[in-house]
Amino acid sequence: MTTRVQIIFYSMYGHIYRMAEAVAAGAREVTDTEVTLLQVAELVPDDILEKSGAKAARAAFVHIPEAKVEQLTEADAFIFGTGTRYGMMTAQMRNFLDQTGGLWAKGALVGKVGSVFTSTATQHGGQETTITSFHTTLLHHGMIVVGVPYAEQRQMTMSEISGGSPYGASTITGGDGSRQPSENELAIARYQGRHVATIAAQLKRGRG
Repeated sequence: MTTRVQIIFYSMYGHIYRMAEAVAAGAREVTDTEVTLLQVAELVPDDILEKSGAKAARAAFVHIPEAKVEQLTEADAFIFGTGTRYGMMTAQMRNFLDQTGGLWAKGALVGKVGSVFTSTATQHGGQETTITSFHTTLLHHGMIVVGVPYAEQRQMTMSEISGGSPYGASTITGGDGSRQPSENELAIARYQGRHVATIAAQLKRGRG
């Protein structure tokens, strides 16, 4: 019995993409799990992406297919990744989720597993609020929200600056985006992928 996990993300400079790859690696460790990486549509004009350097950074993951709302019904679990804008998800991710009203009306996502990871420029720039505010949408869809339990003790690391909370994996990019996800942050992301895939598989088996 195959468990299907979709990792749906928005990444402007590649930090969330790197985290998404780590999440995917963790999910793939669970037997009979099919993992699909998808990215939501860009809304920023091409000339602005060019000037900001984002277009060059995004070339590393231009091969990842664009998520389509109708594909959501095919998955057993979703792990969403988004950068932070003023303590909340990006407009690109919000735009994608706002197109799921038809699925909500039919209850098409009820009982599916949902989880979130993020990135911020600073330690206190929305590491937790972005994820917990994202959970509101998942709960409206009737999803089973999964975070990162303290069994993953790397989120308690005090010897270095690190993202990660019981709400989900996260990374800190620095104000200029020069800081890349640390091994500790990537390990938490792998744990999250594995944890979500395990729970989704258990639920699917229980439902027969």
